[in-house]
Amino acid sequence: MFTGLIEEVGRVTESAVIDGGRRLRIAIRTIADDLKTGDSVSVNGVCQTVVAVDGESFSCEAVGETLEKTTLGRLEPGVPVNLERSLRADARLGGHMVQGHVSAVAEIRSVEQRGENWLLRIELPEQLMPLVVPEGSIAVDGVSLTVASIERREIGINIVPHTAKHTNLVTLDPGEQVNIETDILGRYVARMLTAWTNSDGRLDVSQLAKWGYA
Repeated sequence: MFTGLIEEVGRVTESAVIDGGRRLRIAIRTIADDLKTGDSVSVNGVCQTVVAVDGESFSCEAVGETLEKTTLGRLEPGVPVNLERSLRADARLGGHMVQGHVSAVAEIRSVEQRGENWLLRIELPEQLMPLVVPEGSIAVDGVSLTVASIERREIGINIVPHTAKHTNLVTLDPGEQVNIETDILGRYVARMLTAWTNSDGRLDVSQLAKWGYA
């Protein structure tokens, strides 16, 4: 589990094809203090297991569904990545509950500076739209953010100076893809409603009766 508060922007130093996947080596500074093999690290919003660490970098291996559903397989040496170690039980939850399980990949439409702040516009896949609400939480490349606006399939997000300085978000270009994780609470609600509705997408009368509404 993560918070979406980025601890460090690392940099990919190696991206090598391995049997069934890709091995990434990422240069680090801040999170090197207590990182060890077997730890979980969010890499651009994707939960990865540390397979090697040397004090100045760590390695992880992206395989199978991770390569299909995220951008990790497209990372090249020199690319900056958002990093966060897994949440400790005694730490403050300053962002929101982020699992590191990417819902889908989305496309950057624009990154526009407005005074000291930035406006990020992202086009989401259609299937994610029911899970996104104004003022709700969303993770973009592992960063906990608040949805400022929704227009059709495009969401707008305001990036404050601190977030701009401590993440890779404002370095992105239109057309680039990012990892999106929708709020887990919204996913649970959507799942429950699906189970309680009939084939027409409406609540079943028998279920309403059980709740005392009919």
